Amino acid sequence: MKLLFLFVLSLVLCGCSGPSDPAQEATVPSTAAVTETPALREEPTEPGPIDALIDSMTLEEKVGQLFLARCNAETALDDIRTYHFAGFVLFGVDFEDKTPDQLFNTIASYQFTAKIPMLIAVDEEGGSVTRVSRYKQYRATPFRSPRSLYESGGLEAVLLCEKEKCTLLRELGINVNLSPVCDITTDPSAFMYDRSLGQSPETAAEFVADTVRQMRSSKVGSVLKHFPGYGNNPDTHTGIAVDDRALESLEYRDLIPFRAGIEAGCGGILVSHTIVNALDAELPASLSPAVHAYLREEMDFGGVIITDDLVMQAITDAYGAGEAAVLAVLAGNDLLCSSEYGVQYDAVLAAVKDGRISEDTVDAAVRRVLTWKLALGLID
Repeated sequence: MKLLFLFVLSLVLCGCSGPSDPAQEATVPSTAAVTETPALREEPTEPGPIDALIDSMTLEEKVGQLFLARCNAETALDDIRTYHFAGFVLFGVDFEDKTPDQLFNTIASYQFTAKIPMLIAVDEEGGSVTRVSRYKQYRATPFRSPRSLYESGGLEAVLLCEKEKCTLLRELGINVNLSPVCDITTDPSAFMYDRSLGQSPETAAEFVADTVRQMRSSKVGSVLKHFPGYGNNPDTHTGIAVDDRALESLEYRDLIPFRAGIEAGCGGILVSHTIVNALDAELPASLSPAVHAYLREEMDFGGVIITDDLVMQAITDAYGAGEAAVLAVLAGNDLLCSSEYGVQYDAVLAAVKDGRISEDTVDAAVRRVLTWKLALGLID
């Protein structure tokens, strides 16, 4: 069995011998930064092998594949064995005190321990959100934000930077970047302003589509966020945000970059905790069956739907951690971003065992998660 793990691990790391020296920020824009790939979704053409893998899994293993858990380095290996996570999200603390080689080896140990290779994700947007490049052992200077790069060098500069990000992440063993940010934010005082490209819907759509294609060619999973678009709404980390815009306004503006990313073949879409009155005036988007139905049916997205972190105050204040996780699965999410994973895993497992969540629902979500792993070259 360990030989099989080693073989799988070699696939996960895609032949990388380890991280190279941190690269300097590129200053010469080039249209050669993006390698065009066919705009095919990361979905199976023949579901048989995935179904066979699902049939071999226990219920506990299936439920674990619904969780993208915040990595706790002190308990990570035991957590992998106990919860069978689909993957980990790494934060700054996971990079701060490690050399690139040490981080590479740590991630390799996670993959070796996992029965099914893991998604290893990070938020490396550039600008104010840099989990990796803020530390000089990984890069001489942090990646600049897409907005800043666009203002100085246009889309060519943005896309050249995206290519460098992919190279750095893959060298470290990271296979998912929770990006690109698709939000269109125009108010300088708004929460999402610095993180958005800040251009027209059409320009944002071009940025998103080209970034997704670059990431696909680099075997780095892309996650569009924050569906259906923050706009100028406040931060849901600290409380409820309500979006009163008409659906027509969203469709002719905020949803355009998401459509472009879907057509380019993105692997995942992260749903915000904003209450979007035009789609569901009661539930946050992340917990709303109506919002997920719109994403599946109206926007024709067949990939992995992911919640924003379920410990944000917009969620925990109203629902509590365990119930929020159950509602997230019932709404149609495939992956739950989870910091309180012990409570939330137990809550979802109990809800499946007592029939509140059907095992067919779990199987459908796991199928999409495993299909994404297959597309990323993580499983054979």
